[in-house]
Amino acid sequence: MDGIYKPKVVVSRCLGFSACRYNGDTVSNKFVSNLKDYVEYNTVCPEVGIGLGVPRDSVRLVSKEDKITLYQPKTGNTYTKEMEDYSLEFLDSIKDVDGFILKGRSPTCGIKDVKIYLGQEKSSGSTKGAGIFAREVMKRYPYLAIEEEGRLTNFRIREHFLTKLYIMFKFRQVKETRSMASLVKFQSDNKYLLMAYNQKEQKVLGRIVANHDKRSFDEMVEEYREHLGYSFRTLPRYTNYINTLMHIFGYFSDNLSSNEKVFVLGTFDKYKDSKVPLSVPMNLLRSYVIKYEQSYLLDQTIWQPYPEELVDISDTGKIDNL
Repeated sequence: MDGIYKPKVVVSRCLGFSACRYNGDTVSNKFVSNLKDYVEYNTVCPEVGIGLGVPRDSVRLVSKEDKITLYQPKTGNTYTKEMEDYSLEFLDSIKDVDGFILKGRSPTCGIKDVKIYLGQEKSSGSTKGAGIFAREVMKRYPYLAIEEEGRLTNFRIREHFLTKLYIMFKFRQVKETRSMASLVKFQSDNKYLLMAYNQKEQKVLGRIVANHDKRSFDEMVEEYREHLGYSFRTLPRYTNYINTLMHIFGYFSDNLSSNEKVFVLGTFDKYKDSKVPLSVPMNLLRSYVIKYEQSYLLDQTIWQPYPEELVDISDTGKIDNL
């Protein structure tokens, strides 16, 4: 794959690219490594970026008088302004980004569950939140795929991240064409994937593309991007997927025998009861789509929203705080 056709992902530099952690270590990550051939990485280490060395004295987030500071206990120095300025400068410098993979629990890069001390002493208690750099990332790109490497060991989170990464990448390509026809095709090809994630937003996106007010492409596409981001804000519910599977099933159900219908619907029930993964009813339906030559359905991205080579069913089983 040529770089121009790859999603662009900003990744924490310590995740296998450079020994830049505070203790001089690097962190090996299987997912980040496997993704290398399918994305264009842009690495970042905000702490090194503001001039802290390797190794370096650790920093932490401290909440004081309703303001969060980046504090270095050993020296007593604070680096809040430096980190905020660096975050904005870095984000201003990048172009055409499609996603972020950041180091979890880092006071700069963690997107959630970062310890925030309620005082400069560890014994003062703590709460949780996002790192300073990650906070700016999420503020600027609320519609992009943004995750921590640790959470990506969960199958559902990983699948959601990849789905969102590739749909936003494909949308960026559509946006660059400035072609109404390309946007209409994008909406059409993603109809059932959007339905599986958020049927309400899928309908909103359809109305935007219909463009009854005859707005310019540039004006319309910005609203489309906003609602596309809403569509993929959270992981899809199994009830949404079952509803979508039933819609697809309706295209060829009249061609099936009674026993075939019972078998297909039974597979849906097994998925609902968590007895089989989503891939089982999906592949079953796809076989009928191929058999009955439903060309419109064959073009749907729901069958393969990201490269098949990235499919990995391994799972830590940890689903807290999805």
